[in-house]
Amino acid sequence: MSSVAKWRHLPKIYTLFSGQFSEYCLFLRKNKKQHLWKELDLYILSLLPRKKLNMNKISEWGRNVYITTVPFEFQLELWRFRDPEKYKKLKSQEDLRKRIVKYLQQELRKQNDIEKQEVLQFLKHHALAIFNDNFSTKCIQERTVYKDAECNMNYVLHENKRLYFPREWDNTQIQEYYNGLLIEQDIDSPHRYEAVDFHVQDNDAIADVGTAEGIFALTNVEKASKIYLFECEEKWIEALQKTFEPWKEKVSIINNYVSDVNNEKCITLDTFFNDKQINFIKADIEGAERQLLLGAKKLMTTQKNLRITICAYHQADDALVLNQILQEQGFNTAYSKGYMILIPPSIDLLSLTPLIDYSLAPPYLRRGVIRATKS
Repeated sequence: MSSVAKWRHLPKIYTLFSGQFSEYCLFLRKNKKQHLWKELDLYILSLLPRKKLNMNKISEWGRNVYITTVPFEFQLELWRFRDPEKYKKLKSQEDLRKRIVKYLQQELRKQNDIEKQEVLQFLKHHALAIFNDNFSTKCIQERTVYKDAECNMNYVLHENKRLYFPREWDNTQIQEYYNGLLIEQDIDSPHRYEAVDFHVQDNDAIADVGTAEGIFALTNVEKASKIYLFECEEKWIEALQKTFEPWKEKVSIINNYVSDVNNEKCITLDTFFNDKQINFIKADIEGAERQLLLGAKKLMTTQKNLRITICAYHQADDALVLNQILQEQGFNTAYSKGYMILIPPSIDLLSLTPLIDYSLAPPYLRRGVIRATKS
């Protein structure tokens, strides 16, 4: 492509952006983020092929606010020049977004659904995203990452408590990951484990199954009488030990998969809690939620005042199947509000989550979490 041909689209790009510019500036002004304007302008310029800027000048916050506020059509055109391969991937997502919009329009003509209507309105004006609401923008902030000189590990302060991360993670990884956690657990997020009328209570014994970094347990550690952390990924174990060191007398780490069988690597909740009290179970285990429930039937029958919050989006029909299992055990169930669209990650990450079904086919939308109670 000649240099003249390569640049012939730029007037169209600038026109497209200027048409939305007032809305973009209004967002920044409304959210008191005027100080981001300069770095956002730098980021936009850096996407143009003839500009070579130092990307270290641009914070992750600025980059994310750009992504969530600048019209997607503008972003897409910029990537056409900067990275043709990425442009193809984004264009594929844009085509999928249009298919989902068309599908939802047809479905809503048959039967109105307020939550699906909200997703449709979001997708009409935004790029395809896992969470189809504007709540994620308010969670995007610069996060201070601290260094613990004693153990040479990094942490953030979560509700004034130290949340540690694997020692090989750098500050950028930690900031992005922690922002993602806060988005997931925002009050308006479909992925939120608790609700105003459904939460850990004082002196509860908690099973955090699929603990990962431990933010759910850390949020509730001062309420709980006992916490069992089930985490099988080795990369998290050292960080969890540091995070919960102040409460080590009441926090146990179990380095096993939770399933419906007992063997060297796996354990059932029925077996583990055979002689223990449990009040609250949080389960987020990358597609193995059905096996967890099948291995906890005795527990669900015998334990009183039991609450379960369980992810319902890893398999396309999880919301229906898991809900049925819980109701058959006498639980009252409710879905978290809203829907998710499970967008496939990179090929490298797909190999790490073999139980997750990333197929994108009608009805496209998935429920986030089921909250179940049994008195």
